[in-house]
Amino acid sequence: MKKIKTILALLCCLALTLTGCNSPEPTEKLTKITLGEVAHSVFYAPQYVALEEGFFAAEGLEVDLINLQGADKVMSALITNEIQIGLMGPEASVYVANQNLDDYAINFAQLTQRDGSFLVGREPWENFTFDQLTEAEIIGGRKGGAPEMTLEYVLKANGLTIGVDDETQPINVRTDIQFAAMAGAFLAGEGDYVTLFEPTATAVEKEGRGYILTAIGAHSGDIPFTTYSAAKSYLETNPEIIQKFTNAVYQGQLFVKNNDAATIAEIIHPHFEDISLEDLTTVVQRYQSIEAWDDTPILEQSGLEKLMDVMALAGELEKRADYSMIVNTTFAEQAVQNVQK
Repeated sequence: MKKIKTILALLCCLALTLTGCNSPEPTEKLTKITLGEVAHSVFYAPQYVALEEGFFAAEGLEVDLINLQGADKVMSALITNEIQIGLMGPEASVYVANQNLDDYAINFAQLTQRDGSFLVGREPWENFTFDQLTEAEIIGGRKGGAPEMTLEYVLKANGLTIGVDDETQPINVRTDIQFAAMAGAFLAGEGDYVTLFEPTATAVEKEGRGYILTAIGAHSGDIPFTTYSAAKSYLETNPEIIQKFTNAVYQGQLFVKNNDAATIAEIIHPHFEDISLEDLTTVVQRYQSIEAWDDTPILEQSGLEKLMDVMALAGELEKRADYSMIVNTTFAEQAVQNVQK
């Protein structure tokens, strides 16, 4: 009788093995969240690494990523609960804080620490210097957006004055073209220069219709350029999800910090299939060379203060926001501690 039971048990195990039932699928379902990104750019490589390497899934999250093309659109979707988390410049949360809304946006994790745009011109200037922009027209992006304000900051820091009526060094920075339409406008003949994110800048250069002259981020210094935000109500009612999300983002940041451009490019290539792996590697190297990505997701107060300095210089700051109100570093600090344990 014992032999019969043993044989039956062995046959049962064999059947389970052949049907694949020996490794049952996990019963725990992933929590689905919608993440709205301000643009689809290699600039956000740590995020795509986290998606492709399964860092979000390991935290129990299924991330539905959508490109909303503009911080204003991301913020609108966030405060109307169309998305749970937004990736955008923290200047958007400053604007919202000044509107005295009850359910404002809170920044809980920083992704990038430099401007991610590149100045593209119509001629291949060697040894480019900013004084070559005298009397130029630059397509700079949406008025009040971080890319346009940082561009103005860099131009002024290099001794240039913005405004078509200036008699000494008139530079016209155009703010009438939306972010998603900037490359198209430049290719259609508008402007002498344009600022573009990657991989768009490289695509324009590959066509022979523009030339990358310099990285704006190489001249701006450290600025918290893109951060993850959530509505106050969502953050307060879903702290576990925010923590898991931040853990995954930090894993992505560590990965890009500790790996070379070729490795990173191969992993994120599914998100940028229109560019060759070779060109994508070059793009990643460009961002690495300016230290575009933050080492940790912690948004420091000094960083937000500098961003508000840039906003004030551009004439876009109504009043300074309270750091403790629109920034919560608890989740980022815990993510770092989890890795250090």
